[in-house]
Amino acid sequence: MKKNKLLNQWLWRWHFIAGLISLPFIVVLSLTGGIYLFKDKYEKPIQEPITTVAAVGTPISYQKQWELANARMENKPNAMVVPMNPDQATEFVSGRFSHKTSLFVDPYRAKVSGTVKANEGLMYKVRKLHGELLMGSFGTKVVELVASWLVVLILTGVYVFWPFRNQGLKAFFIPRVKEGKRIFFRDVHAISGFWVSGLLLLVLAGAFPWTDVVGSNFKWVQDVTQTGYPNTWMGIGLKSETGTKKVSLDDMVETAKALELPGTVSIGFPKSEMGVYSISNTYYRDLEKQVKYHYDQFSGEPVLKQTWADVGLLMRGRMWVMAFHQGQFGAWNWYLMLLVALLLAVMSISALVSYSLRKRKGHWGVPKVSKNFNAGYGVVIALIFMGFLFPLFGLSLLLIWMGFQVKVYFRKRREPAM
Repeated sequence: MKKNKLLNQWLWRWHFIAGLISLPFIVVLSLTGGIYLFKDKYEKPIQEPITTVAAVGTPISYQKQWELANARMENKPNAMVVPMNPDQATEFVSGRFSHKTSLFVDPYRAKVSGTVKANEGLMYKVRKLHGELLMGSFGTKVVELVASWLVVLILTGVYVFWPFRNQGLKAFFIPRVKEGKRIFFRDVHAISGFWVSGLLLLVLAGAFPWTDVVGSNFKWVQDVTQTGYPNTWMGIGLKSETGTKKVSLDDMVETAKALELPGTVSIGFPKSEMGVYSISNTYYRDLEKQVKYHYDQFSGEPVLKQTWADVGLLMRGRMWVMAFHQGQFGAWNWYLMLLVALLLAVMSISALVSYSLRKRKGHWGVPKVSKNFNAGYGVVIALIFMGFLFPLFGLSLLLIWMGFQVKVYFRKRREPAM
């Protein structure tokens, strides 16, 4: 591929600017993301005294367990995780996401074994640092801005890098070691960035649904196009027939176990006096095997069955990239995300080292672009498109452009008249 030299200079300039804006933050995000991958391994031994019980004696009924949980929880439980092993405590859940609280009941000793809150513990702090830099809503927007500029870094970096020197295939794998430290770290940055670029774009696709602006816009598109979860997926609009006696929780557990669903199986409790029970499974290894069954709370008869195919296309895509982002598809996905986090850290740190060796004192070292360069309609349209797709990026780009215009204006004012 023969590159346009002037375009290459211009893209290198913006790659440099994007790096100055985002690389220090990217180091933090890569390290915290890598650490958060160990969440389950870190928390399992800590929570084991709560989640594991001694299977001795006769367990009390699930209905009795629900009564124990309901009396102890601040908010009424909205779901129960079906225990599949005799030594597994029964988990009752209230709230969702960071507001989720899980209370565990030991059915053999008829007592609460403990409580786990999603917004407590070391890994929750790591997650908050990763997602919002411990700065709340403002930090979330900073992370979104950094992620937007990282897309620019990837796209411009691939163009600038390939082919960046006449060494054949060797240039894509081996950094130069005999041309000084700056060149070595520059090559480490370029090579690691090139090989991780495609995966990074996929990882970023899984990150944007959590952001404030892009995430909200995506949800709006889902609502308008009706490509999210159907309302009935959460039991909305479904009603039980009038009855005199409600089905016991024990009967619903038997029904759930008889379905033999893969993954973690949960029973959602009726949300109203005439609501329905909902049995579903969470199975990240194969999202297509996730199903939802709704049952009449009086008769126990099935009301509606829904499969993953009933979920809208955008929501299915969104859930796939979010699960991939968290390494939830199995060991291969987990190790791949760990590799991405490590390469991203190496890429970022090597770029910062190379920049520090290149930078002259008193200068930012922003690459210059020939005055003869004209971006062209294609580049302008691409920037406008990215500005709409990533609004915070568009706003920051506008502010940078205005800053350059002010700098040019005052430079001309200082020039002596001819």
